[in-house]
Amino acid sequence: METTIHIERLCKSYGAVRAVEHLGFTVRRGEVFGLLGANGAGKSTAIECILGTKSYDSGAVSVLGMDPLKDRKRLFERVGVQFQEAKYQDKIKVAELCGMTRALYRNPADYRSLLQRFGLSDKAASLVSELSGGERQRLFIVLALIPNPEVVFLDELTTGLDARARRDVWQCLSELKTGGLTILLTSHFMDEVEALCDHLMIMKKGKTVFYGTVREAITSSPCESLEDAYLWYTDEEVTGRADLQSIV
Repeated sequence: METTIHIERLCKSYGAVRAVEHLGFTVRRGEVFGLLGANGAGKSTAIECILGTKSYDSGAVSVLGMDPLKDRKRLFERVGVQFQEAKYQDKIKVAELCGMTRALYRNPADYRSLLQRFGLSDKAASLVSELSGGERQRLFIVLALIPNPEVVFLDELTTGLDARARRDVWQCLSELKTGGLTILLTSHFMDEVEALCDHLMIMKKGKTVFYGTVREAITSSPCESLEDAYLWYTDEEVTGRADLQSIV
């Protein structure tokens, strides 16, 4: 199967702080890859380095066979990105924002079909400021898919969505994956990771503490569920208990 993302010994520091240290993984076409870790683990820095929006200190990055620092313009024609903290003009209609985004690409997808797929057809004439948090989140996913990408990066894609909306998004992404779309996502919802991810990496303080499948993440830990295994790998459960005891 064709490799779409290949990372080797990626390192990035901010002064004396190592944000990412010797990160390495491979994602193949049509796979969903989960990059997991607590806030501050280095996920965002890693993604920015992979996209070429941030330079890195050492290592190698290849996305669709291209170097994101040298081939950034060509790469962005074939990649979609959705960041949790995305900022868009509020006083613009949904259809207008989609149309403006569409105009940036040579072979964009039909945004009207995407709005329908993600349950936003009836919001096309609404201002972005009038959307609920969940509707905005779905709109951000639509915007990431408008380039008709081969690879899409999704940051906390279902934050703010209710249970039904989350499952609808999972179904849509599973269908896109079947069509060959490669997805790299971050998430704090372990049920989402289990439902979508073929492989995952768990980061802690910039380093890899696990890399493999969901089943391997569980069997390589003393736990019986992915959520418990994740807390074990990241020590979040231990830290949380220590903090609670100090308060008591």
